[in-house]
Amino acid sequence: MTSATLGDITYEVVRSRRDTADIVIERDGSVMVRAPEHVPDARIAEIVDAKRYWIYRNLAEWRELNAARVIREYKNGEGFLYLGRAFRLLLVAKQEAPLCLKNGRFCLSRDVVDQGGVESARKAFEGYYVARGLERIIKRVAYFAPKVGVALPTVDVRALGNRWASCSPRGALAFHWKCIMAPPTIIDYVVAHELCHFHHADHTEAFWNEVDKVLPDYLERKEWLRKHGAGLDV
Repeated sequence: MTSATLGDITYEVVRSRRDTADIVIERDGSVMVRAPEHVPDARIAEIVDAKRYWIYRNLAEWRELNAARVIREYKNGEGFLYLGRAFRLLLVAKQEAPLCLKNGRFCLSRDVVDQGGVESARKAFEGYYVARGLERIIKRVAYFAPKVGVALPTVDVRALGNRWASCSPRGALAFHWKCIMAPPTIIDYVVAHELCHFHHADHTEAFWNEVDKVLPDYLERKEWLRKHGAGLDV
């Protein structure tokens, strides 16, 4: 990955074995250019310049969507998302697991907060989401893989920076633990999206046609993730 600046636009370049270049606005507001390995820097700069006003418009939308981003606190009554629903937090004493979902509430051991503060509490949620996310996503990958027409890949759930999911050159899928905070329909979209990359590495028309075959309403799900993705955090 390399960084470059063109006027007032700073962007990151990631080269890989792909046929075309595309530009995306990452979840943190950074501009990412995904390009074929053989494309020179000068050509990438031309592509960025040609898409300048598209970049401006999408950065403006990103700032608007993130302006209302929720900062959650680890105190009684705070809401945390799981499968698209908000569950209130209850700090409890004498609980074996750091965090569990019980009787419609997220029960967090008070010792986690008292001894480790916000970072420990956040890690407790991350650990819970990783475990639950792995259980659910493995099942959804198994459901969609034959529909997409691909062999069942290995699946991992972990932190992925600004990506919702990724597909390694060896065909292993990884999903961000934050996906499990989204509604089931959105999780299915991320799963189907990533599986379709086994057929097409780029976001070309052919790729989206593959997604459309298994999720005809994928545009609605994609738009939901664009609008609400910033709120999937702890």
